[in-house]
Order: sequence, then structure tokens, then C-alpha cells
Amino acid sequence: MSPRSASVNEELRRRSRERLLQATVDLVGERGYEATTLGDIADRAGSARGLISYYFPGKRQLLQSAVHRLMHMTLEAALEREPRTEDGEERLARAIDAVLGLAVDHPVLMRTHMSGVLQAEGFVQCPEQQRLAALLRDTVERYGSQKADVDYPLLRALLMGAVFAILLPGAPMPLPRLRAELFQRYGLAWELGVPPGEKPPGGTSYDARGVLDQSRSK
Repeated sequence: MSPRSASVNEELRRRSRERLLQATVDLVGERGYEATTLGDIADRAGSARGLISYYFPGKRQLLQSAVHRLMHMTLEAALEREPRTEDGEERLARAIDAVLGLAVDHPVLMRTHMSGVLQAEGFVQCPEQQRLAALLRDTVERYGSQKADVDYPLLRALLMGAVFAILLPGAPMPLPRLRAELFQRYGLAWELGVPPGEKPPGGTSYDARGVLDQSRSK
């Protein structure tokens, strides 16, 4: 039997890494962070325990990479769903809705991720995070930003803050209210993206320039 080519080995490593990331998302979402061991993750992924150490420095870094992959995949699916569009405002609306939706659909996972980012480990710069960043930056540029180096980090911070507000134990803020604030800031019509209701909170609606639309608010 001839040895595998470098490209085949690379593909096998990629698939192995992705199985570990997916297993992490599944198990932490089901059991929570503390109740999920690296051995559990390896077993769920069908991988050897030593592979985790090969790919990731530790459990927290593995989790961050797993969540960044989930965020990238979710965002990419939202941006490319049918009907596909190149309209910058629609794409930004879809991006906001996709990220806010993660807080609702994966509360345990996202709360754990936010906690880890705020702890000593800080923000992990991994391939998954870089792909997520590139997608968000592209969204900002298509929206019309002339200063993506400034506007992309601001969008990221606003989205992280909104996710934190949705997940805040004991005092969560409702998604529609946070969405309305973000849409108003970027001058997005409520009807863009995937609105959670017919009208924004308070019955007000903003057109694409961020101007109060009296016809839709009645």
C-alpha cells in the first residue's frame, strides 16, 4: 500500500479537528462546561484523547475555537441563504440576527464562551475566529464602511454586548429590544433580516436611513 499523500493527510487532520470542535459544541451545550471532560469530547468525536492536546493547548481554547466555528457557520449560512443578496443593509441585518439568535438557540454554550473570554485566558486567536472575523469584516465593507478597521471591531463589540445582555442571569434583556437598538444605530429597516415580530418594540419602525417611518409605526 502506497503512503498517503500530503493533501490526504491534511484533509484527515482537518476532519479530525472539526469532529472535536463539533463534539465540544454538542457536549457543552448538553451538560455544561464543568461536566464535560476532554475524554468525553474525544469519545464523542471518535478520536484519541491525545489528539486534543495536539490541536489545542487546553479545554478553554478548544471551547472558544468550537464556538467561533459555530458562529462562523451560522453567520455564513444566514448570509448565503436564499434568496441570496449582495445588498449591504440586508446582509448586515442577517448578520445581526444570526449572532443574536445564537444566544437564544445555544444559551449554555454562549454564556460559557462569554465567561471564558472575560477570564484570564482572554480572546483566542484561532483559525475559526479568523474566518469569523473575515466574514464580519466583509459584511461591514459591503454595508458601505470606508473605515473597516474601526467599524468592524465596533460591530463585534456591539454584538458581544447584546449577546451578554440576552444571557445575563436574573436580568436578561429581550432580543427584540436589543435588535431594535442595533438596527436603529445602523439605519436598518426592521423588516430586513429575520425580524422577530411584525413591528419593533414600541411600535416604531425605521427606514433604511434610520429615519422614523410613521407609515409603518401605526
